[in-house]
Amino acid sequence: MTLGIEVVLAAEKIGKYASSESGDTLEVIERPHGGISAVLADGQRSGRGAKRISNIVTRKAVSLLADGVRDGAAARAAHDYLRTHRGGQVSATLNIVSIDMDSQTLVISRNSHCPVLVLNPVWATPESPAGVRCIDDPSEAIGIYARTKPAITELPLDRDTTVIVFTDGVWMAGDRYGERIDVIACVESLVAAGYRHPEELAERLLAQAVAHDRDRPADDMSLIVLGVRAREHLDDVRRLTLHLPL
Repeated sequence: MTLGIEVVLAAEKIGKYASSESGDTLEVIERPHGGISAVLADGQRSGRGAKRISNIVTRKAVSLLADGVRDGAAARAAHDYLRTHRGGQVSATLNIVSIDMDSQTLVISRNSHCPVLVLNPVWATPESPAGVRCIDDPSEAIGIYARTKPAITELPLDRDTTVIVFTDGVWMAGDRYGERIDVIACVESLVAAGYRHPEELAERLLAQAVAHDRDRPADDMSLIVLGVRAREHLDDVRRLTLHLPL
């Protein structure tokens, strides 16, 4: 069945200033029954050690999602694996955002103190002209405590819905200078300025976060912007563009 929509996913990431490697890992996987999942993990601290941790987490989650395991179960398994593998001594945040064609829903799984922002113009109010909702149900990082589970949010696949997921490098940008970014206000201002496309939102939001850290990111910064839109192309071609500086 054709829904007349398409999914646009944009991601941006930059490592901590003067660090050898970003401790964040992002993976995108096609789901076996249709749709996609984006998995974003932030390993404890930064650098190569953090990268090893986030790689462990994303590899486990992605392999299970590719086998048809549901998002919540994949997140719990990633937690159990990291806790067993590292003896409960290291942690990681984990976010999974999925287009699930079995249920025809948008599924957000959070193990992070950072919220997830969801936008839709139909939710616009005087307080939030862009229609921003903040998903911030209590959740914990994985890898430490025995009974850690993700906070799951399931939304219908409505057109013009946009999901913004980010790590704490974005959420806390500018904090060391007493000028911490207000991510929600920043998104509101970007949308008001006409930046609604996921690629534009991702690029400009990361640029503002980096600017708050005075162009020297105090932590690894990563973000995903996933948008559900009316189809722009009449064909069924799937398109992916990647920019990777080397």
